[in-house]
Amino acid sequence: MTESLNPAASHHLPRFITAPAETDVLMVVTAVVLVLCVVGFGILFLRLHTLPERMAHKSQKIQFEIVAVLGLLALFTHIHAFWVAGLLLALIDFPDFGSFMGRIAGSVEKIAGEKPPADVGEQSAEVAGDRMNQPHEHAGRAGGPLAPSRRPESIQASAKEASHA
Repeated sequence: MTESLNPAASHHLPRFITAPAETDVLMVVTAVVLVLCVVGFGILFLRLHTLPERMAHKSQKIQFEIVAVLGLLALFTHIHAFWVAGLLLALIDFPDFGSFMGRIAGSVEKIAGEKPPADVGEQSAEVAGDRMNQPHEHAGRAGGPLAPSRRPESIQASAKEASHA
């Protein structure tokens, strides 16, 4: 039996129409492009989503953790305000209050005549003792022994003054 074409059919078929037992090349190319686009979009989405965390990675630990939690909340709840808040928090550089506040607290304790906590006080006393025992050629400079204080030692307060403190 010979195959005959329907008289209404076109005699020239496009390239993407395949014969019954052959591979559909257009479908294979479309599937590969679709998979690459989905993977590429997923990578782009996750890179954009982790942008605040990558920006806050250089900042303080607590700030990084807050930004990371906001990013996770935005990812799982689909509330974009969390992501925006994390991005804004990552862009802001908070000053380091801990270092100079610790120095202020140590100075106030020294003025008040109280001993600093054991872990900090012992370390600083050992370092100061090492500095005082080593001979230095430049007295009074940073790293050298401190000049004796001209301030009188603590003055005893009367009972009335102590009750007001």
